[in-house]
Amino acid sequence: MQTIEVVNIKCDGCEASIMAALTKAGLKNVSVDHTCQRVNFDGDENTAKKVLSKMGYPEKNSEEAKSLLKKAKSFYSCAIGKIKK
Repeated sequence: MQTIEVVNIKCDGCEASIMAALTKAGLKNVSVDHTCQRVNFDGDENTAKKVLSKMGYPEKNSEEAKSLLKKAKSFYSCAIGKIKK
């Protein structure tokens, strides 16, 4: 199992969006913990990082983690997750 620490995960809506997107990308056994800002999965780590970054949840300590645009994207992903939940 792979684990990636990310930023901008705020709630269950974020978790739902992340789980759906990573599963759709072919990753298995996806779990998300918004309190620890961790995403666990089985599959390709690079695929997970690309999907997460595109959604606004870049890897912790990366240059993208400082981006205001990524924060804005994460709010959008969060809202979608709440609606679909």
